[in-house]
Amino acid sequence: MENKMSFYNTLTRKVELFVPNEDGKATMYTCGPTVYHYAHIGNLRSYIVEDLLEKTLRYVGYDVKRVMNITDVGHLSSDADTGEDKMLKGAKREHKTVMEIAKFYTDAFFADCAKLNIKTPDVVEPATNCIAEFIHMIETLIKKGYAYESGGNIYFDTAKLDEYYVFSSQSEKELLVGVRDDVDQDENKRNKGDFVLWFTKSKFDDQELKWDSPWGVGYPGWHIECSCISMKHLGEQMDIHCGGVDNIFPHHTNEIAQSEAYLGHKWCNYWFHVHHLNDKSGKISKSRGDFLTVSLLESKGYDPLVYRLFCLQSHYRKPLEFSFEVLDNMSAAYDKLVKKIGMLDKNGSVDQAKFDAYRQKFEAALCDDLNSSMAVTVLYDMLKDDMSDATKYALAESFDEVLSLNLTTAHAAREADNSVDAKLERYVLDQIEQRKAAKKEKDFARADAIRNALLEKGIVLEDTREGVKWKKA
Repeated sequence: MENKMSFYNTLTRKVELFVPNEDGKATMYTCGPTVYHYAHIGNLRSYIVEDLLEKTLRYVGYDVKRVMNITDVGHLSSDADTGEDKMLKGAKREHKTVMEIAKFYTDAFFADCAKLNIKTPDVVEPATNCIAEFIHMIETLIKKGYAYESGGNIYFDTAKLDEYYVFSSQSEKELLVGVRDDVDQDENKRNKGDFVLWFTKSKFDDQELKWDSPWGVGYPGWHIECSCISMKHLGEQMDIHCGGVDNIFPHHTNEIAQSEAYLGHKWCNYWFHVHHLNDKSGKISKSRGDFLTVSLLESKGYDPLVYRLFCLQSHYRKPLEFSFEVLDNMSAAYDKLVKKIGMLDKNGSVDQAKFDAYRQKFEAALCDDLNSSMAVTVLYDMLKDDMSDATKYALAESFDEVLSLNLTTAHAAREADNSVDAKLERYVLDQIEQRKAAKKEKDFARADAIRNALLEKGIVLEDTREGVKWKKA
């Protein structure tokens, strides 16, 4: 590997050369979604960047194994073990079972990922598949003296650690600023920083998902699942753990505490965190009500990959400010980019020296703390360079293994869509004229049949004073 990967390690608070536990291999764990609602585009920024990291590691020659959990139980509406269970909240909102909610929003999450060209991790594991593993870890922590029972729940005892706040020298009060909700004091805890490993007693008497355990019927806390799922699939030592910056405390802090207490040695070497997506009024989140989803972007006419390009144009360690004005500019830039690449003549010989030189520049940008903005600049510089179309096309195709913007296919696909749309428009207008004639002849049954046939094809007719209008459903 000519280029060595370096990125910011939150644990050491500096950019470090990536040295995996096993030469040529890289293990990654990604904190997955809590599947109680649609993912908003702020959530998806993290998954886009984590996808970029995985693809960069593969691009420069690493054999990557990436694991992600699906939180379908145990995540409360506060990150610090308080508030309502998010899955139960979703079930109440939609009058469905928790498992119905989990299935629907898991499918919706991966559908959004597909639209953004986010690769599905090698292993995806729902928390509800791993109850036995959670119980085993908790039993071991109790035996080792790191966990205790109080008020019917099992807690991790942070006082037994030499260092709990491993990511920062800040006080707990300062760290809680990054937590998504205010923290209520749990009177069952010995220490303020202790956290729940297993609930048997809580205010959620209507909790739908419960399991037998040595401590009574109950369910796991949120933090335990990532530790167990990662160890189940990646072993006792892991290279990279990813997540958003709001996971740093308490979630990732608690993961390290319980995992290293359980194992007796260091667990994960590199912690990779992606900053928030904001708008002018602050962080974008579900709780604020500004629920921006991929589907909403599509309904406003944006290609989801425009949002991916928008994320790639900024560094992952900086807050990114979203606005539709900026997205409009990005959409125009994306259109020009894919059109320019789509017009290249890919037939002919590739200048290998030019190809190798630009690939090296591209790799170097990404290996420098995942500088995706510079990588995109290399793409633009390459397209302006004096070389054959075939070389440019080959490089665009190569770069897209990481950027995943459909650089060499988007233009042709759009041309085909335009052709289909033109054909569809001619068909619909013809049907509208036939319906108009049927109504003139007072053949209302035929007129209704034409409307219904169009509706089955996803075409909605609207009778207005100005005439009949149509749109796709």
